[in-house]
Amino acid sequence: MVFVSIFLGLLPSFLLVGLGGIVRGRLSANAWQGLDRLNFEILFPALLFVAASARPIALTDVAVMGPAVWAILTAGLALGWLARPVGPQRFLDFAGAWQVSWRFNTAVGLVAVSLLSRGGVAEMAVAVGLAVPVANVFAVSALSRGGAMTVGATLRKVALNPFLLASLSGVIIGLMGWQLPAPVLAPLEMLSRAAIPVALLSIGATMNWRALARLDRFDGAICAIKLLILPALALAGGLMLGLDPAIGTVLVLFAALPTASAAHVLASGFGADRELVATLIAQTTLLSAISLPVWITLAELLFQ
Repeated sequence: MVFVSIFLGLLPSFLLVGLGGIVRGRLSANAWQGLDRLNFEILFPALLFVAASARPIALTDVAVMGPAVWAILTAGLALGWLARPVGPQRFLDFAGAWQVSWRFNTAVGLVAVSLLSRGGVAEMAVAVGLAVPVANVFAVSALSRGGAMTVGATLRKVALNPFLLASLSGVIIGLMGWQLPAPVLAPLEMLSRAAIPVALLSIGATMNWRALARLDRFDGAICAIKLLILPALALAGGLMLGLDPAIGTVLVLFAALPTASAAHVLASGFGADRELVATLIAQTTLLSAISLPVWITLAELLFQ
C-alpha cells in the first residue's frame, strides 16, 4: 500500500518529465536555457522562500534537526567526492553532477511525508528550511570553483546566489514567527507553484533518454549514495541516538529523497553539463519510486 501511494504521488512528476521529452522540439535550445534562467533567478527562489517561511520554526526543533540534516548533507558531499575518479573530466561538469549526491527534492518530500504515521509536514518543513541554505552553499561553492573563479569571486557568488538568499530569508522569518502580508505573499506563492512544473519540463527536454536505461559507474555511484547509503546512515544514526520517532522517521525520509530539480537549474546557470545532471535527476527520481517505500517502511517499523 505504501509503495502504491508513493508511486502515485510521484507519477505527476514522471509525466511532466516525459512531456518535456515529447515537446523538446517545439522550443529551441536557447528557449529552454531561457526557461532555466527564469527558474534560477525568480521561480525557484520564490519556492524556497515560501517553503522555508510558511510555518514558525521552534528553536528546540532547530537544535535537534539542524545538526542531523547538516550531517546528512555533509556525508553526501564527502561520499560523492569519492566518485571523482570515475566522473566527468572537466571539474565544472563533475561539480554539477556532484551536487546530486546531497541535494533533495522538497516537493517529493512533502508528498511522501503525508504517509508517515509519526512525524509530518511540520518536521519536514524544519528539515527543509535548515538544509536548503547549507545544500546551496555546498553546491554554489563547488560550481563556482569549477568555473575557475578566484576565492573572492566565489564568496560573492555564494553570498548573492538567489537560492541562498531566498532560503536564508525564509528561515529567518520562520524563526521569528513573522507572517507576511497577504498581498506580498500571494504573488510569491503564484511564482512558487510554477517552479517545479517548468523545471520538470526542462529536465525532460534536456535529458538523454537513452542514457536513462543504463547506469555507468559514475551514475550508479551517485544514485547509490543518494538513495541507499544516506538513508541507511540516517536510520542507523537515529536509532543509536534514540531520537524521537517523529523526528527520526522524517530524517530517514529526508535522507532518502531523490535529488532536487533545482540541481539542474543551478548547474545550467553556471554552465555545467545540463544533460548529465538532468539524467541523474531523472534516474534518482525514478529509482526512488522503489527505494522510498522501503525506507519509509523500515523507519516506521524500527522507530518505536
